[in-house]
Amino acid sequence: MVDVRRVKLPGVGVLHTFVTDDGGKCGVITHRSGHSDLITFADQEDGSDSHKVSLRLSEDEAHTLAELLGGTRITESLDKLDQIPGLSIDWFTVDYDDYIAGQQLGNLASRGVVGLTVVAVVRGDSANPAPSDDFKVFPGDTLVVAGSPEKVAKAFSFYRTGDIVKATSVDSPPGG
Repeated sequence: MVDVRRVKLPGVGVLHTFVTDDGGKCGVITHRSGHSDLITFADQEDGSDSHKVSLRLSEDEAHTLAELLGGTRITESLDKLDQIPGLSIDWFTVDYDDYIAGQQLGNLASRGVVGLTVVAVVRGDSANPAPSDDFKVFPGDTLVVAGSPEKVAKAFSFYRTGDIVKATSVDSPPGG
């Protein structure tokens, strides 16, 4: 098991570092704004000729890198759930210009999205499991939702725009 050190960086975010088997040092700075920096470095006292390297990643790029590197145990467990037919578990990170920013979660069922659950709202370093309808959402929050892929897409559209997209059925008769 790798020993990971965690350090809060006031006003910035969180730094996680670990030492590799070959003595290298690797870290990830997770900024409050959502992006991450992947860094490698060496202590000056070790006398090596290694250079410091920093790579800025968007949130999507950081998730992609994590998946390419094998993901986390949590991700692997969630992937197993995602393999259940008809179930989709997804994350929605709230941006400043999203409709839901500054709003209460509300009851999506009253807007026509039945069968979708907001499992948790992640804010900073803490999770708010099973939030109530009056839970207020802020930019930077991440909503974890579960439901059918279609309902998740409808909810995400609503969170972005405030509009519920009506599904059209290809099986309905013309004019009906």
